Amino acid sequence: MAPDASDALAVRKKVQLFLNAARTGAIDLLKKLAEQLDEGKDLAKTVEAIKDANKRGALHFAAREGQTAVCEYLLVDLNLAVDSRDDDGETALIHAARQGHTATAKYLIDHGADPTVASNLGATALHHAAGIGDTELLKYLLSKGVNPDLESDAGTPLVWAAGHAQPPAVSVLLEHGANPNAETEDGITPLLSAVAAGSLACLELLIQAGAKVNISAGGATPLHIAADNGSLELINCLLKAGADPNVFDEDGVKPVQVAAARGHRGIVEILFPLTSKIDTVSTWTIDGILEYMQSETKEQQDEMVNAKEINQANTFPEQNVPEVSPEAKKRAAEAKSRGDEAFKRNDYHMAIDCYTQAIDLNPIDAATLLSNRSLCWIRLGQADHALADAKACRALRPDWPKACYREGAALRKFDEAANAFYEGVKLDPENKELVNAFREAVEAGRKFHGTAEK
Repeated sequence: MAPDASDALAVRKKVQLFLNAARTGAIDLLKKLAEQLDEGKDLAKTVEAIKDANKRGALHFAAREGQTAVCEYLLVDLNLAVDSRDDDGETALIHAARQGHTATAKYLIDHGADPTVASNLGATALHHAAGIGDTELLKYLLSKGVNPDLESDAGTPLVWAAGHAQPPAVSVLLEHGANPNAETEDGITPLLSAVAAGSLACLELLIQAGAKVNISAGGATPLHIAADNGSLELINCLLKAGADPNVFDEDGVKPVQVAAARGHRGIVEILFPLTSKIDTVSTWTIDGILEYMQSETKEQQDEMVNAKEINQANTFPEQNVPEVSPEAKKRAAEAKSRGDEAFKRNDYHMAIDCYTQAIDLNPIDAATLLSNRSLCWIRLGQADHALADAKACRALRPDWPKACYREGAALRKFDEAANAFYEGVKLDPENKELVNAFREAVEAGRKFHGTAEK
């Protein structure tokens, strides 16, 4: 190996060791490596410039792992910028808050971190504290005058708290004046999120605070969602609060029909006497509507099976990946589960945040999570983000047909999409989804080029 190449490899190894020392809290090793990399030039500037591929520096890694002593060295001894942002627009404070490192987050705030700085998705430390139920950090942030209704692409912190079934966090936010009826751009409110999460405690808190029960998002009311979930407690709570059982969703279906289609007889028995007769149901009885709706749902059930594709567990060989503790794996699995549930209810922004949290906690499962997140970006029409995640997924698992499919779905150029789908077909010739996608991309390309030539 040439001397220059050998030197570069040695420096690269030191950089990796340096960032790992920040992550593990090996402060003596961190200082030693920093001095070696600096070579007597400008230690602060040298350390500030050391980043990984995602532009995460030592402060990001230390904060994400709750290594407060490392943060102190970087901020006090070296006077690094506390609010430096990585490729996702996330600061050290956001990393600490998302992972539940309360003491580290408070230290960062006390040393100048701006709690209102948001990531590229618009999420702040307050959103993440709400989502994981860190009431200590929530109260601390709110005591600093942070607005409890800070907006993000996935709603206010109250939407996050309710959507993650965190009653104590919901209570704290409401006590500090959070709006119980704040809506996302898609019309999602905290109450809708609580129902979707199946949290009776959050629902009761929100109703007591004046949350509206007769609202809809994507055409579905809270009663529709509760009927789909099969929760008698949620149904009774909503009805007691004045929810209207005769509202149709965007498919022209009432809550009782949703419950019947799911086979939730107990809910049908509650809603049936409160529901006006539906003309399309020939036998207007409890048994009649159950039989009718279940005979009508085979096609919908097939669609649900396809949608659950993102729940399939896939892994890739553990190469060059930090060891993940059992606790981190457990928290990652919980975050992934919340992401899957958010995806099912079309709350793609929430799903993206959950998958991102799971990736941070357990990079061993990154390929699956990146695939899931790419699909969310596709559904949101964010092709660039979808493609970035799809390419990262494929880089981790080049032999995985789904990775090829995700990349093809994310690509906007017909020829490039066709090539990506074709790579997947070669890996899995019997995969009808990939074969059809390849054919459609080729045909779309022909039509596009034909139009362009005219």
